[in-house]
Order: sequence, then structure tokens, then C-alpha cells
Amino acid sequence: MQQEFYGKTALVTGASRGIGAAAAIALARRGARRVVVHYHSFREGVEAVLAAIREAGAEGEAVSADLGTLAGIRALIAELPRLAPELDILVNNAGSLVRRARLLEFTEELYDEVMTLNFRSAWMMTQAAVPGMIRRGGGVIVNVSSIAGRTGGGVGATVYAAAKAAVTAMTKGLARELAPLGIRVNAISPGTVDNDFHRRFSTRQMLEAVVAQTPAGRLGTNEEMAEAILFLCSDAARYIHGQTLEINGGFYAP
Repeated sequence: MQQEFYGKTALVTGASRGIGAAAAIALARRGARRVVVHYHSFREGVEAVLAAIREAGAEGEAVSADLGTLAGIRALIAELPRLAPELDILVNNAGSLVRRARLLEFTEELYDEVMTLNFRSAWMMTQAAVPGMIRRGGGVIVNVSSIAGRTGGGVGATVYAAAKAAVTAMTKGLARELAPLGIRVNAISPGTVDNDFHRRFSTRQMLEAVVAQTPAGRLGTNEEMAEAILFLCSDAARYIHGQTLEINGGFYAP
């Protein structure tokens, strides 16, 4: 298991903290040869991630881009031939609520940013990565959706929830299209995770209410989400296509 991804090259978006950081480090520790980490602006965080990747014996490189804009997505895609010309694994993790806003407060600009960051970036990054995977005879793509895509999210998170529901639908559609080409596409759907995302967008009272309704009796961790991502990337999941794993301690069981 420690060499599960020996010789592989992976790209993880949104990897300066949280689930993305945990996934990038875990891939390196499981034998990946090269892990490219995308981030927006948290340079201190990405430096710590790179240090952990290199300590694990893998090559690590970081690239900054604002995936909430079309220009930022295109800039990252333009770097792919240099950063990861032989990409085996793509983890589309970049995403954010950006800010909570109710229907009548939601501007067109905020709508575009939330949808671009959470859905369009994953679509375009996949579109950019797939030709190389086809040439290499296969690859793995894991998208990060959210429980919000199932439940509609909390107050002020409706567009974020809609974007994550789109990620889940995209996962199914692309899995059918790409499976014959040797490319597996799956997703994870985290529940409430004890990380920076929820420290920014949820109150302590909101988090305590979630814990009270969760059979496991606690919030999830970044590492637990990362382990699920690695499972979907591994040969153990070689016959799994188009699935979205719900990881929420029993809070929601469709």
C-alpha cells in the first residue's frame, strides 16, 4: 500500500490547505513520483504542503491561479504541459462557498465566481487533462462534490450547492464517456469537515448542531476525505466508475 502510486504523476487543485492538502501529501506518501499542487493565494500553506511532499520522497511543484475566473483556469491549463505532461491522476478539489448570500442579495458577479470555481474549473481541467490520459492509455479523475449538492445546502449556500450537484452529475456523465478509454471518473461528497472551510463559513452553533445530528458523533477530518480520494485513485477501485462516495458519519444516507 505504501507504493500504491509508485511512478505516478498527480495534480491536485485547491491544495494549500484542507482536503486538497491532505490528498496531495497522502499521494506522495503512497509512492507518487510527482505531485503538482495548485493554490490561489495561501503561499504559506502551499509551502508546508510542498515540504511534506518532498519529505515523502516525491517531486513537488506549486502553481498559483484563481480558478474563480475563466482567465485563471486558462492560465493553469496553459501550464499543464510543463507541470504535468504525463498526468496519471487529477483531483478536482478547488472550491469555496465564497460567501453566504441569500437569493435577493446574490449578484451576477458572485454567481459567476461560485459556479466557475466549483464547477467550470473542474470541467475545464478535466477537458485539458484527458487527451494526455488517452495517449498514455488511461488515468483517474476524482472530483470533490459536497453533501450540499444532495441537501441544497444551508441558508445562503444555494448556488454553491447547485454547483456541487452539477459536479456529481458531471462525474456520472463523464464516467460513461471515458470508461471505454481507460479513464475512471468518480467523486467524493464530504459532509461537514472540521477544517478552515467551515471555520470561515459556519458558526460554532451550526457545527454543534451538525455533530448532534451525526450518528458518528463528530465532524469529519481532512485525512478521512483524502483516504477516500486515494481509494478511488487506487487499483482497489478499478471497477468503480461514476460513483460519488458520501462521507458524512451517517448524517445523510440517501
